[in-house]
Amino acid sequence: MEKLTQKDVDKLNTNRGLKAVLSKPFNLERALRYVDYERKLKKLQVELIRLQTWAINNNERIIVLFEGRDAAGKGGAIRRITERINPRHMRIVALPKPNEDQKSQWYFQRYVEQFPKAGEIVFFDRSWYNRAVVEPVNGFCTQEQYQIFMNQVNDFERMILESGIRLVKIYMSINKKEQAKRFRDIKNNPLKQWKMTPVDMRAQELWDDYTEYKRAMFSKTNTKISPWKVIRANRKTIARINVINHILKSIPYDKNTEV
Repeated sequence: MEKLTQKDVDKLNTNRGLKAVLSKPFNLERALRYVDYERKLKKLQVELIRLQTWAINNNERIIVLFEGRDAAGKGGAIRRITERINPRHMRIVALPKPNEDQKSQWYFQRYVEQFPKAGEIVFFDRSWYNRAVVEPVNGFCTQEQYQIFMNQVNDFERMILESGIRLVKIYMSINKKEQAKRFRDIKNNPLKQWKMTPVDMRAQELWDDYTEYKRAMFSKTNTKISPWKVIRANRKTIARINVINHILKSIPYDKNTEV
């Protein structure tokens, strides 16, 4: 990298900077990027607290849903969003596969049961859009069930919005090479191996099938009243900053709210 400026030296001569410099492998340029990321993240997290305070004060109900390829960084982004806000007024929802009773219900029912109350933000780590991509690709639903979902989902979201709930839809996108790299990292890390599921194991093999259903999902459900925001996520830190910026831009909170 080019010669360090005094500003660069000052950045590195902090607790965050020293931690980044000492991490392996040694890379000053990456350390500077990390320090800049941490500073941006802290400022944005203050704004997220302001947004949440506004939502609590005004009895707002907010849903932020995350979709994307396996290992795209949805969980990591949600953790950075929620780590500083009030846990009593937010929830993270990551539903397991439906039980037998739920399979007999209207598909959307178990998601509706998780919707926010007044003053609450709910983050869906995957959502009803499982039926748009993951389920048909892996044979977890029939084509008839898939078509019924696709015929109902836009009306479902229109009803959500008309009820006064604010809905933000985020899709985190990575390329095939990056997904393979992240899967290798997960498999080699004993602290992360639990993340790998049978569905993840087949993700690379079924890459093109996922792409086909993803395109159909966007074509049908990227509507004017409920649009998707695609976040390029090959670099996790940049993706997290972009996700938070999008949420802040999507919700018309009062930026003068005291925190």
